Amino acid sequence: MSVKIESSSGEEALTEFVLFQHRVYEYRSARWAAMVPVQLPILMGEGPFAAGRKIRPFGARVDGSLVARAVAIIDGHYQRHWNETLAHIVMFEAMPGTREAVKLMMDAAAEWMKANGATAARAGYGLLEFPFVIDDYETLPPDIARQNPAYYHALLKDAGFETERGWVDYKIEVTQELIARYESALEASRRAGFQIVALKDLPVARRVRDFEHTWNTAFARHWGATPFTTDELTFLFDFFGMSGALDTSVIAYHDSQPVGALMVTPANPEGAILKPGRKIADNEKLNFLGIGVLEPARGRGVNLAMASYSYLHLIRNGSKYLSYTLVLDDNWPSRRTAEKLGAKVCANYVTYRRML
Repeated sequence: MSVKIESSSGEEALTEFVLFQHRVYEYRSARWAAMVPVQLPILMGEGPFAAGRKIRPFGARVDGSLVARAVAIIDGHYQRHWNETLAHIVMFEAMPGTREAVKLMMDAAAEWMKANGATAARAGYGLLEFPFVIDDYETLPPDIARQNPAYYHALLKDAGFETERGWVDYKIEVTQELIARYESALEASRRAGFQIVALKDLPVARRVRDFEHTWNTAFARHWGATPFTTDELTFLFDFFGMSGALDTSVIAYHDSQPVGALMVTPANPEGAILKPGRKIADNEKLNFLGIGVLEPARGRGVNLAMASYSYLHLIRNGSKYLSYTLVLDDNWPSRRTAEKLGAKVCANYVTYRRML
């Protein structure tokens, strides 16, 4: 097998690079389409998510056909925040039986990252990307989560990556008891002086300012997190807003000061690509959720109230299942919140690291 390693450039080649995801996941009965409007500008060095980052795509071809891809990133925002010479690998995808091709591709990416000052690389958490699933390979996850094949783990480990952190995914089956619990949590927060305000009900400038400050402060020491910039959040709100996320994402206030932020994107079953006869089950119609509370307000039910506000909105619009989404294995405060909301572990994920 003759493997050619390349670095694509130009809109046509990079579009092929992004759409390679469709070839990899063609075997699935239900899958998500590639996020071309988000990923292509990043690869072309355009838009807010390209700013402050060095980005280099790598591909592996066999007999002229693309069989694996990955994007190496030197993320200046991450490195300044954590004072760590860590690089990231995102958008990794590969066809089956590509061990040698993936190894050569990752070695080439490693050399580029080392030349740009990195001493390690993380795969499975960075720049709008989430970890690799390790058990449930069939159920359609929320559209932001990964749906990788089982063989990815062998490819990554053969390419020098080691398991770095574990994650759990949470799912909730809606019941009348839980609806009453959510209503109670929301009312308790109101009595305690907290206001839960949907992003759609805030002026645009205040929405971005308050969310950016609250989210970045709450996640300042969350493992692996990178602070959002104003331009990045503005882009995300515009993009996710098309799916109704401004109705389901909220900011919690106390004495007119923001103390919590919740980002929730509703389920998007219409965006799934299905094989003939495949239907999306109710437990696959899931939202994405990310939640953060400032330290002085923790332990006062703000997390439960924000999630309850969003969940009740989703339930009114027909959701029978809800997602609390991914949580680090050792983030027990968040895991306890998930349990109080009625969530149960439904899948497990991992993030990988390679020393350079």
